[in-house]
Amino acid sequence: MTHSLHRSGTSESQRGDYVWFMYQSKGINDKNIAPKAMEFIAAAEAAGSENWGDVKSGSILEYPLEEIKSKISDKSRLRGVFTSREQVVKFLEIMKEKDTGLSIVIAGLLDEVLPACKEAGVTPHTINYSLGVWGKKDLLPSEETLAVTTMCGHHQIAPQLVEKKVEEVRRGRKTPEEAAKELALFCPCGIFNQVRACKLLVEQTKGQL
Repeated sequence: MTHSLHRSGTSESQRGDYVWFMYQSKGINDKNIAPKAMEFIAAAEAAGSENWGDVKSGSILEYPLEEIKSKISDKSRLRGVFTSREQVVKFLEIMKEKDTGLSIVIAGLLDEVLPACKEAGVTPHTINYSLGVWGKKDLLPSEETLAVTTMCGHHQIAPQLVEKKVEEVRRGRKTPEEAAKELALFCPCGIFNQVRACKLLVEQTKGQL
């Protein structure tokens, strides 16, 4: 999915950032989604997905798991994040066995995702590439800020909010973990990686705490 492709930051910081999606195709396999979605949720939980959600109801960082499950419908779109390649492999292995017939999308660095697919015994059907940002890049926020804001593909996290959280961490008003979770709440899809965000906030305030 293109809105998950343009996550900024160093390659090293992105090695702990993998997005997963469940997608049905309209008019092909978009009926009776709930039981299949439950298989995805079970697999994500088993693999240790740190954040996930249904854009129709929100993420597990904001709502109880059972509430999200109760709202699953044929229009649900499950999305989430992993923080290690091992989690991706386990998730793919489980979903390969379940064979729900729904599309699985994994986004991340290709030199991490492709080996994970091979290890799990699955072959990618399609690969999308991010070609970077073009145009007047001097109008963009700093690279440090973009590394955080681009983890919400629908850009629901304002650069100024990230800067505010950095300042709160710097002044000791919030821990990096608290600030990262507060930022994650603005991304209802569940693809914001609060674990990576915490590390990025620590990096931005290093030597200033």
